Amino acid sequence: MLYVAPTPVGNLEDITLRTLRILKEVQAILAEDTRVSLPMLRHYGIDTSVRAYHAHNEHRMTDSLVREMQAGASFALISDAGTPGIADAGFLLVRACRQAGIPVSCLPGATSFIPALVQSGIPCDRFHFEGFLPHKKGRQTRLQWLAAYPFTFVLFEGPTRLLRLLDELTAHCGPDRQASVSRELTKWHEETLTANLADLRNEFGTRDKIRGELVIVVEGAKPGNP
Repeated sequence: MLYVAPTPVGNLEDITLRTLRILKEVQAILAEDTRVSLPMLRHYGIDTSVRAYHAHNEHRMTDSLVREMQAGASFALISDAGTPGIADAGFLLVRACRQAGIPVSCLPGATSFIPALVQSGIPCDRFHFEGFLPHKKGRQTRLQWLAAYPFTFVLFEGPTRLLRLLDELTAHCGPDRQASVSRELTKWHEETLTANLADLRNEFGTRDKIRGELVIVVEGAKPGNP
């Protein structure tokens, strides 16, 4: 059995009782970064063995993990924060388990983009999750596609690249397009700002340093927009 187990994106209270039980019962926990996961697991009193499983070793490890599960082992897959497989390693292992007939259960729990989307005040009845844009090849093509998309879309970005992204969104979507930037979600300094793209660029451009991973929510194109 493979359990895909969400972990808190910030506040350590944001974990389910079921997830805590599963993490204690499995043979091993597959973690994106053991240096991040071990202190969190110690906080909950979980002493299950932990193995590293991330984007740099998933191709090498997936087949052997599947063989262990075929022999009867159960694993829990976690990321540094949130739900594995969402802009993190996990898809290859889930697909391999499905192909091998191994049951997979994704537990409900924390993720960053749903709270950011809902609290943005931007329509969220229909939306597109884009995640991280490519840094170079294909970036402008994706931005052009998103600018014309008629529903809300959601992006991830790091703090050092936010201003560049806001500049690009302004150029493609226009300065008056509504958007929001959420950072430090569920933490003490959580912040969500909703305004047009020009005002968001002005606000964050005045800050000495931008901290925390970011979720950017952008209003869809209105009918008649180019």
